[in-house]
Amino acid sequence: MLKQLATAVYYVENLTKAKQWIKQIFLIDPYFDEAFYVGYNIGGFELGLLPGTRPPNNNVVAYWRVDNIGDSIVQFIERGAEAAEPIEEVGEGIKVATIIDPFGNHFGIIENPHFKVPWLSNETKQS
Repeated sequence: MLKQLATAVYYVENLTKAKQWIKQIFLIDPYFDEAFYVGYNIGGFELGLLPGTRPPNNNVVAYWRVDNIGDSIVQFIERGAEAAEPIEEVGEGIKVATIIDPFGNHFGIIENPHFKVPWLSNETKQS
């Protein structure tokens, strides 16, 4: 049975450039850094970088939670990403968008005022 997102892995052709870009976006260093895989702990979830190209017909997009989707889109674009799907309110204050990183990967971002992560210090439990 699935419990929650654990890891989102992104294929990159240039691991060094991808690590620099991730550092600009998340302001952290990897906890695991090898030539075959680089892993980051982001809020208790893992973002992984895998050297190489994406398999064909890989249509999965992982959505990363943000506090302010508009500010986040600006931050991504200022650091070399492109807007793929504009911000869309999908109901009850929930907003989603998708960007494409400089390596061709799609990053979904979501602002959901109903979802709170209890282990983050400034948030309360889910309502």
